[in-house]
Amino acid sequence: MNEIRILQLGTENWKKQYRLPGYVQWVYASGFTKASAKLFDMVFLDRQPREEEYDALNASIRAYTLYVTENVVIEGKMKDLYAQKCGQVLQKSQVQEFLSREIRFYFTRSYGEKYQMTKLTVAEHFSGTVRWNGNHDLTLQGDFGSSMRQAAFWRNNIPLFQHQVLDLWLEYEKDPQVEIMLELTQFAEGSSSDVIGHWTFDEKQMEQVVRIEGRKGDGPVFASVRAKGNGDLRIIALHNRYSRGSHGYFLPGGVRYVTSKREEIFAYFDPGDRKPPLNVYFCGYKQREGFENYHLMRNMGGPFLLLSEACLEGGCFYMGSEEYETLLADVIRTYMEELGFTSEQMIFSGLSMGACGALYYGSELRPHAVIVGKPLVSIGNVALNEKRLRPGVFPASLDVLQYLSGNTDDAAVLALNQKFWDKFDAADWSKTKFIVAYMLEDDYDTDGYAMLLEHLQSGGVQVYGKGIHGRQNDNTNLVVQWFISQYRKVLSEDFGREVKR
Repeated sequence: MNEIRILQLGTENWKKQYRLPGYVQWVYASGFTKASAKLFDMVFLDRQPREEEYDALNASIRAYTLYVTENVVIEGKMKDLYAQKCGQVLQKSQVQEFLSREIRFYFTRSYGEKYQMTKLTVAEHFSGTVRWNGNHDLTLQGDFGSSMRQAAFWRNNIPLFQHQVLDLWLEYEKDPQVEIMLELTQFAEGSSSDVIGHWTFDEKQMEQVVRIEGRKGDGPVFASVRAKGNGDLRIIALHNRYSRGSHGYFLPGGVRYVTSKREEIFAYFDPGDRKPPLNVYFCGYKQREGFENYHLMRNMGGPFLLLSEACLEGGCFYMGSEEYETLLADVIRTYMEELGFTSEQMIFSGLSMGACGALYYGSELRPHAVIVGKPLVSIGNVALNEKRLRPGVFPASLDVLQYLSGNTDDAAVLALNQKFWDKFDAADWSKTKFIVAYMLEDDYDTDGYAMLLEHLQSGGVQVYGKGIHGRQNDNTNLVVQWFISQYRKVLSEDFGREVKR
């Protein structure tokens, strides 16, 4: 387990009073007036901070990682700090148990992945119909038998270490006549026969994320799906993530939302100083699941919301079923309303796939500004260009086309393009400014910026564009630099915020 860095402010050093796990870097301070160059993973306050300590503490604490004991009175500046950091009270009588059981979930680097469909294998004895739907799912149709038997398994194992906890989520669809369970078997490191852990989860248990812990040492975990009955079973994805227990998803405080089809949306909200604007950032394409650009958005200084999805390989441009899209829009509204903000007090932002999300949901929520880089808008064309311009570069775009349009022909391309533009054209953009860095030789969406200009018909809309030479995946550093500089400019000129560099 990676080292967890913890600050304790108090009159006595807890390291001398309590037992600490070996992976903890304990920093005790009787006084704290200089901000840490690196954010702490957790902070415990066991005395009232002094006036001169608040700024340093504020700069050194992540939201959802602050714990205070009954020795701290939550009023005045302390009340503000407690609210900004979403603090929690920890009774002194609970400290040892908390240190022993809970701080392990506050590790620095999160991790999550979806196992590749190419690693999913059908059990030898299954004699029914097997159908692969691109890299989206595997459909098994037929008789699985009257008792639970292995239907499919993943050839690559899941690493699990001593005392580590993993969250797993299986995406699937099936006929009512088919019953399934997820079976997980851990083998001792270096052995293919010495079983040190075994878990089975039925459909009722899999209504929630299932969790396993390495209690008997390090070793790989073999995963398989067992089934019985007759009908269709559609295996979509198995997700594996480092667990944070009851403290969130990916980041402490991260929230998970799920549709009736088991599609997931993740949100991380940092209330900051609760002053406008709310900076909403849509994470881009990534095979490693989780949030991105946490530090970038935190450095903007105000409240921010990170959004991430786990659909397909690296994301599905934040598009999906009506239920999925309604849920995502409602998630944004939830935090906007919690702050008491209006649409004009929000900024939507993102890069590449994230830019599509910012523009798509901006059409519904109409923020003050949309700040994007390398925007992808005609998503059908992105898939079409996999054949025309960049074979083998972004094959996942074909899965997106199939998933959202039900086909990969020319009609499906046009339908997917129109899905975006119908929503975009229905919006009143008269109070929104667009700040766009686009690639002049983009090989994903060749005329994305030109199409944006063509479709922006609202009177009063402002557009600031910067063309940068290169294809979609070229010159990213320059795009990000311009993205950050323009973000700072909007915050300064439109909201009176000075952003630290």
